[in-house]
Amino acid sequence: MPTVIDLHSRKVVGWSYSNRMTSGLICDAMGAAVRLRHPKPGLIFHSDRGSQCASRAFRRRLWRYRMTQSMSAKGNCYGNAVAESFFATLKKELNGGDVYRTRADARSALFEYIEVFDNRRRMHSLLDYMTPDKFESCTSKRRVA
Repeated sequence: MPTVIDLHSRKVVGWSYSNRMTSGLICDAMGAAVRLRHPKPGLIFHSDRGSQCASRAFRRRLWRYRMTQSMSAKGNCYGNAVAESFFATLKKELNGGDVYRTRADARSALFEYIEVFDNRRRMHSLLDYMTPDKFESCTSKRRVA
């Protein structure tokens, strides 16, 4: 399950889910993020060195959106620490190791966790104990003022 996380607010702005990890899946997550954020050309997209992020299809997608790709250094486990931390927390908090009856049940639980809990209710210490949505709301008011 690939995610696109805004490094400033820690908000998950794009994600996709399937039973197979393909380059199309990361392209879908990126598409969701672009539809939500409408980024300006030149945005830097950072990822690990996974085959999906290194794929021709994904690199073409980044080129089409006029984004610059940045990848973690080979063997650097800290290069994608924000995503790794998100997934570690998701695994601990989501279901405690329960097994879902169907893929639809798993997808529904992921939606609930990401879109309802993590982005809107879960406070992050890095954000002065605000939720990502609240943090974005406060910082956008400061930029306008």
